[in-house]
Amino acid sequence: MKSKYSDELKVEVLKEYLEGNESISDLGRKYAIDRGTIIKWIGLYRYHGIEGLCNRNGSYDGQFKKDVIEYMYANHLSIRETAAKFGVPDPSIVCSWKRIYYEEGPQAFFKNSRGGKKMDSEKNPVRTKIDKKSEEDLLAENQRLRMEIAYLKKLNALVQERIQRENGKK
Repeated sequence: MKSKYSDELKVEVLKEYLEGNESISDLGRKYAIDRGTIIKWIGLYRYHGIEGLCNRNGSYDGQFKKDVIEYMYANHLSIRETAAKFGVPDPSIVCSWKRIYYEEGPQAFFKNSRGGKKMDSEKNPVRTKIDKKSEEDLLAENQRLRMEIAYLKKLNALVQERIQRENGKK
């Protein structure tokens, strides 16, 4: 993964920032770099020094990805802080790991999924088979959650109606 900016430019911008002569916004205008990128470089520098700014190999194993997401939640870090802490050059990478972790579970990091999703002959995604009991449990939970949402909506409507009535009497 080749960076859009050279390591020399990153170091120069960081040096100017650390000297305190210019703000992040001023540096962004001067070098035509968005603020978020400069903030990312500062975070990488704070955690990893100058080496943290250098271009990296963009390959990470499943255990690393799992550990990063679990550390982020255990320590209440933002995606940007987590990326800087672990030396991931682009916070959007951590964001995609977070999505995978919560949509597919941590075991998804250990699957070899290069090349995209497999498709069957009708061009439909292949569905994983789940046993009948699990499917029934999921359907029951789904129904329970729908009922809970409907109840909460009705309760909210009644509360709002009561508030409006009380405001009207004043």
